[in-house]
Amino acid sequence: MANERTKASEEQIVYANILNKGMWFGLALLIITFIIYISGALPSYVPIEDLSKTPPGSTVPYWSMRAHDFNQALNIPTGWGWTALAGKGDYLNFVGIAMLAGLTILCYLVILPILIRKKDTPYVIIAIAEIAVLALAASGILKTGGH
Repeated sequence: MANERTKASEEQIVYANILNKGMWFGLALLIITFIIYISGALPSYVPIEDLSKTPPGSTVPYWSMRAHDFNQALNIPTGWGWTALAGKGDYLNFVGIAMLAGLTILCYLVILPILIRKKDTPYVIIAIAEIAVLALAASGILKTGGH
């Protein structure tokens, strides 16, 4: 039997419900887009049969290249540039991945009004900071990392 100390708060329940529904939606989206990709219903930007080929001027086949070299050899846009390729079978699955990656931002946005209503100032500040950091990281403005 749960007491008040172990009982989940309103915002915890809302966050968990959104995360649960979003996870199932994202998983379904990944499965559907993968089926579209392997069925060949949409053309691929990089055909699977080309991945084993070695591009001119290189000694390494495409599938052995580092991500940066692969993107450069095939003129693949970086950052959010993949959205222009979302109509291609091999990039369509990025939609589900991006949706899952952004799910935490949505969860924080939804619980923020609850935290404000409860006047829970420390958690309001933490939620806003989380949203800002995640949105900034997703925006690609900082251009850090190896990609």
